Amino acid sequence: MCGSFSFATDRAEVPKGSTETFFRKVKFWKEDGNAEAPPIFNVDGVNYFHVKVVGLYFVATTRVNVSPSLVLELLQRIARVIKDYLGVLNEDSFRKNFVLVYELLDEVIDFGYVQTTSTEVLKSYVFNEPILIAPARLQPIDPAAIFTQGAKRMPGTAVTKSVLANDPGGRRREEIFVDIIEKISVTFSSNGYILTSEIDGTIQMKSYLSGNPEICLALNEDLNIGRGGGVSVYDYRSSSGSGVILDDCNFHESVQLDSFDTDRTLSLVPPDGEFPVMNYRMTQEFRPPFHVNTLIEEAGRLKAEVIIKIRAEFPSDIIANTIAVQMPLPNYTSRASFELEHDAVGQKTDFKETSKMLEWSLKKASLEFSSNITKEAGPVSMTFTIPMYNVSKLQVKYLQIAKKSSSYNPYRWVRYVTQANSYVART
Repeated sequence: MCGSFSFATDRAEVPKGSTETFFRKVKFWKEDGNAEAPPIFNVDGVNYFHVKVVGLYFVATTRVNVSPSLVLELLQRIARVIKDYLGVLNEDSFRKNFVLVYELLDEVIDFGYVQTTSTEVLKSYVFNEPILIAPARLQPIDPAAIFTQGAKRMPGTAVTKSVLANDPGGRRREEIFVDIIEKISVTFSSNGYILTSEIDGTIQMKSYLSGNPEICLALNEDLNIGRGGGVSVYDYRSSSGSGVILDDCNFHESVQLDSFDTDRTLSLVPPDGEFPVMNYRMTQEFRPPFHVNTLIEEAGRLKAEVIIKIRAEFPSDIIANTIAVQMPLPNYTSRASFELEHDAVGQKTDFKETSKMLEWSLKKASLEFSSNITKEAGPVSMTFTIPMYNVSKLQVKYLQIAKKSSSYNPYRWVRYVTQANSYVART
């Protein structure tokens, strides 16, 4: 799904056909057999910046030499603000709320200059009400869209409502959602050894609390920032470690760090909408959720076998989903056949003839080729999502909300999600 919606908030310094130019360029980029178009490119003196969020392109154009990181961050924040108001980002919600989206963009950017990206500030200037999408029109809920609170479970559609929306009856449901999202990058050698490993994590919060009460968020007491002070890297295979050690982190401007050094608690008054409470990075050795081994063996004069073994390293009660494995093959590969394990249920295999790409769920593939495949095949890349599991062991110990009265007890939902960022095994 790739949405095409054009909004003019500029100084008319780029051609009117820039929207068509962008989509034609992105489309041809894929048709030429290349990967996704880069986030920044230039056509006829016009710089195009874009981010892709749930299938929708958010694009900025300029002829001026501006900071790329500034523009890309602006586009991400615009996507977040629109999601706060619409509740969900998809083509249907954009079509139904075209006027509201235009009004938001008109307040965020005035004559090409950024004014604000704060959902809370925009409430004073935006007056259109969102037209909400019926739950039946949303995508089915997968296991990654489940929030938990003790023994309670709640579907992730609870966070697809607008920051302006009320529950039936006109009452606002008092609740707050916290996501600990970790994107991991791992590179395996051809022998299965880990060459590089890194975690990019964020603690994301979305508040539906009226009156913006103060919140206290407690993290692991054994949390350490920085790898200095004689702290050594521990063996991830050992059960004993040195606690959670982050290389570095940064916090939202609303976070108060008065007691963070002593008891690892964060105090804040959450603004409306979705925002990152904390971003962090970890390069300390950790146990990867999947171990990948790849073996290529010649099975004849013009044939070879690719054996891919993937072993899960997390508890059996955790379920990973949206798993996909890809392996590029040489351009001269003519045919591929697959062999799955006997108990492989619900797994799919495919060989993309045009792009010469193996795609799984697969154990072993037989190939027909006309040269030395071992030099040109691979690497194997893997994507996945694991709900209610995080690799770094960073945890929210408790979430306290300042009480307005003795009967005030809002819902608190916490979710952990691990996703693959760059999960690669060399061949």
